[in-house]
Order: sequence, then C-alpha cells, then structure tokens
Amino acid sequence: METIETPEMTERIAGVESWQAGVVAGLLGSIAFGAMMAVVSPGALTAAIPAMYGLSGGMAGTFIHLSHGAVLGVAFAAVLRARPDFGNTVGRATAAGAAYGVVLWVVLAVLVMPVWLSAVGFAGAPSLPNVDAMSLLGHVVYGAVLGAAYPMLRR
Repeated sequence: METIETPEMTERIAGVESWQAGVVAGLLGSIAFGAMMAVVSPGALTAAIPAMYGLSGGMAGTFIHLSHGAVLGVAFAAVLRARPDFGNTVGRATAAGAAYGVVLWVVLAVLVMPVWLSAVGFAGAPSLPNVDAMSLLGHVVYGAVLGAAYPMLRR
C-alpha cells in the first residue's frame, strides 16, 4: 500500500512550518532593509515609523520595523503556500520576494504610510504619493532577502 504525503506531513518532517520560516525570513529581510535605512534615511527609522504608533525613538522604530518585517514574512509564506511554483527554487523565491517587495512599497510606503502619518499628525509626513527611489530599493532588498531565505529555512 502506497502512502501519499500531504503538505501537513511535509511540514512535520521538515520541522519548520511555513509561517515560522516566514517570520525568520521576514526578520532577516527587515534587518537588511533596516541597516540600509539606518545609513540612508535614519529619520524614517527613528521618527517616522514610531510616530505611526504614537511613539518616538530609534529602538521603538527598530522594533516596529522588525515586527512589520516578520508579519509581512508570514504573508509571503501564505502566498508561497498558495502558489508553490513561485518558491520551488531559491532563484524563483528570490525573484518572487523582490516582486513582493515592490508590491509592499507601492501599497505601504507610497500610499498607506503618508496617509497614516498625516492622520496621526506627524509633522514630517511625506506627501501622497510618497515615491522615493531609496525606499523602493530598500523594499526590494527586504523582499529579495526574504525570498532567498524562505526556501532555505523550509528545507
């Protein structure tokens, strides 16, 4: 009698569930993006990101940035669970991650962040749309690291 392996069995065998790999890969991506931000636009990390939650200071911004990266990493894992062909090799997963980073940039950085910062009264809120090439690059780096790390963590 032949045993058919289900996705749930594969996860138990691998020892790391997809959402867990998403969290860790998302953290790795947000560390890479955060390092870039600390050099290129430290005010985003120390002022703008914490202001979204009524906070201030670099540590608050760093914690929030890492948290966002982890949560968005879980969402990426869900995408790859729904479309496993996007992540069946490290190269494809890296490309999918970079594309995911572009989508995150358009939705979150270009549209949502300026509205959110204006709504909370942040004096340095960017205009809408917030089109910034360095922000795009940072989101692509986040996505590429996320995409590259995810399949390695799943193995």
